[in-house]
Order: sequence, then structure tokens, then C-alpha cells
Amino acid sequence: MEGVLYSFGRAEDGGYNPSSDLISVKDILYGTAGGDGNGNGIVYSITTSGKKTTVYSFKGYPADGAGPNDLISVNGTLYGTTVGGGTQRYGTVFAITPSGKETVLHSFAGGLGDGSGPSGRLISVNGTLYGTTFLGGANGKHGTVFAITPSGKENVVYSFAGGQGDGADPSAGLLNVNGTLYGTTENGGLNCTNSGYDYGCGTVFKLTPSQGHYTERVLHRFKGDPSDGQNPLADLINVNGTLYGTTDSGGKKGGGTVFAITTSGTETVLHKFAGGPGDGSDPSAGLVNINGTLYGTTWQGGANRIGTVYSVRTSGTETVVYSFQGSPGDGANPAARLINVNGALYSTTVYGGEKHNAGTVFELTP
Repeated sequence: MEGVLYSFGRAEDGGYNPSSDLISVKDILYGTAGGDGNGNGIVYSITTSGKKTTVYSFKGYPADGAGPNDLISVNGTLYGTTVGGGTQRYGTVFAITPSGKETVLHSFAGGLGDGSGPSGRLISVNGTLYGTTFLGGANGKHGTVFAITPSGKENVVYSFAGGQGDGADPSAGLLNVNGTLYGTTENGGLNCTNSGYDYGCGTVFKLTPSQGHYTERVLHRFKGDPSDGQNPLADLINVNGTLYGTTDSGGKKGGGTVFAITTSGTETVLHKFAGGPGDGSDPSAGLVNINGTLYGTTWQGGANRIGTVYSVRTSGTETVVYSFQGSPGDGANPAARLINVNGALYSTTVYGGEKHNAGTVFELTP
């Protein structure tokens, strides 16, 4: 059973078209959305009964970020990144209290010495935050993994090299498994149809700590249509020592995949999305594990071809749980991960809703 908790586009909103994941802090949901007015984006909170509050409105260049991504909560403080804004317009890392006091911890400088354009979720490992940037780094344009302390001291942990030997352009955040970091890159690796040398099918990688440094290894280079996925956009999850993720394209009809991969690099495609009215397609969001069943969203496909919620067992059996219906009564085109709060699933849609096609927050009981 699915229901819309909130439709964006109301005069008091200050935000629209949410594409980032929600998080739950003491049963209050927090998320980010694009911004009305100055257009720099907002952090908002919403109760599970649908009461929405704008917590903070970003101010943009030069003193603040613009275009906020996913949030995390660490010891009662929310942390996140913005894809733009900051002193160089290359994005920021910020901290914000639930009451709305925001601090810019770092403005990315880009170029060879720093990353630019952070797009993934931060993670906290032993008090230090780690994240990725889509661009920048020692190789100029292929992206980075960075570390930053809560006080704002940042350093680049790894710079991607691109090409067929390495990944490029990480869109997703990282996963910590016993001190080793795992992630995906949207591009790099093996060439795909209509892809240049630096714009391959994407990779899964790991970063292993050693004497204060991290050593990177590419675990898997995606092959694309029709045997494998292509261009992963979302974080990995860990279920009993096996990692699971999605690719936005590749697979049977280019509709994307759900895959499993061991920490040593053996990859298995669990499901290839077929699209159309019978299945979803283009899963840009990651997965959530509920009692051994994985749940996710697709941007397109389903009965109305505007996105689905699906479940997939680790054996590969996939079921469309819900097909979005669109405006005015429902959302359309989800791009964010589902979260589980007391047995109910919550997430957002970029479009649909009551007014202005500005997106929704929804609740679904599987």
C-alpha cells in the first residue's frame, strides 16, 4: 500500500524535485531538494504523518553551497555535500544541526590538487568522513575519494585515472566493510557501445588502508549490454559479506541491472530490467535489505512507465511492488533509495504530486 505524505510545489515550500535519499533521525525524516527563489536548494524535515519543515536554504557562491546531495547523521549533527557553490563554485562539504545552523566545512578547489562536484553520500569511519567527487583530482578530470574531519581538514585519498585501467567519475558514495572502502564509478573501465576511451561502462573498486594510505583495486569492470550492467550510479550495500548494487543501464534491453559482487570481485547479475508496463527500468538508486529481500526504485518502467518500487531476492527473483501513477494524486520518477522506518518504506519522487509536477515524499508498506 502506497500513499503520498507530501507534495512539493506549495507556496511555502522553498524546495522542489527531491532526488536525494531520506534519512531518519529519531523518527523524523530529513532530506534535500532543489530550491525555489535563489535556486540553491534546501534541507527539509518531514514527520511520518506528513508535516514538512524547511530546515535550511542554501545561499550559494561564494559563502555557501548550492545543490545539496544526500545527508548522514553523526552524533546528532547532519553532514552532506553540495555539487556546486562554495568559494570556487566546485561544491562544498557542510554540517548542519537539526535546528538549522549550517557550517561550510570545505569548499572544493578542483584542478589537480582537489576534487570538484561531490555527488555521493558521505560515510563516517572512526570519526572521519569520506566521500567522492565526480571530477577533479591528480589526473585532472576523473574524480576523487576524499577524507575530511568534522573540523574541516580535507585531503584527497585517491584520484581516479580513468581509461580502461581504472574507474572514472564516481557518482555514488562509499561503503565501509571492516575498514576497507568499496564503491562504484559511473564511467571508466571497459568500453561500451558509443563510449569513448575515458567513458567506459563503469567499475566496482575497493580502497584498502595501509600505513596511513589507501591502495585502490578495481574489482569489476562492467561489460554492458546484453550480458552485464553498465554505469552504476548508486551506493553498494553489504548483506552477510556480499555486496549488492544497481546499474542504471546495460542488461537485457539497456534497462539496467541488480548485481551481486563478492569482496574478491566475483560479480553476478541477479536481474536485468525489461522496462515497459511489466517491469521497471533505469534504477538510479541503491537498495535496502529487509529480512533478506532487497527493495529498490526505478526511474522509468512499470504500468505507467514513470517508475516503480521493486523487490528482488538474492536468488534473483524480482517483483514489481508498486507502479507510480503520477500527478495529481501520486509521484513519478523516483531517483532515491528507500529507507525502512519501523517496517514502512519511505522515499521521494522527483516529479508528480499535487501541484506543479514538483515531486513527492511517499510511504509504502510492503
